[in-house]
Amino acid sequence: MITLLGLRQQQLLTLLLENKEGLTVEELSKGLGITDNAVRQHLTALERDGMVVKGETQSTGGRPEQLFGLTAAGHELFPRHYSWFAELLISSLLEEQGTEALRKRLEGLGKAVGRQVGTRLAGVKDRAERIRALSGIMRELGYQSGWVDPANEKLPAIEATNCVFHSLAQRYPEVCYFDLALMSEIVGRDAIHDECMVRGGNVCRFKFKERP
Repeated sequence: MITLLGLRQQQLLTLLLENKEGLTVEELSKGLGITDNAVRQHLTALERDGMVVKGETQSTGGRPEQLFGLTAAGHELFPRHYSWFAELLISSLLEEQGTEALRKRLEGLGKAVGRQVGTRLAGVKDRAERIRALSGIMRELGYQSGWVDPANEKLPAIEATNCVFHSLAQRYPEVCYFDLALMSEIVGRDAIHDECMVRGGNVCRFKFKERP
């Protein structure tokens, strides 16, 4: 999130967001009211972190000046409030089709996403390794997740200390079926919600049951 950055870097990124064609060091210096050297220092740090990238050069009648712009990761730092839209869709489906139809729709979506994401693990045949890799994919999706080896279990479990759908799942528990279907599809085993934060648990723990 952009609020985790320093004030100057937040202001610099906001200027780049507002100027899609990019800005030069001099233009950023004027916009921020700081020296060119200070701007370069911030740009160096933001380039290193993948938030800013060099773009085209701008002709000035003299020496061309370098333009800087936001990367896709830089754009993602700015808040985008999708949760209200997701809630609108889910509440509409629930009202029109009922709980069971909503659950099946979310399971279907989870399986579809699982097939898409699972292509990254096409060469991984061992179930335990797929689960460990899945915990990393979940971190990419915004979960604080890792894998653990529970006692007397053949396969590792995944534990998440946060859920990207937590607020939504509090109102619509059927949302959890999306996660379960996605994990089941990737691992090739039935995912079980062993512990759930929405139901008062300390973590969301997912175990994987061997199929007959």
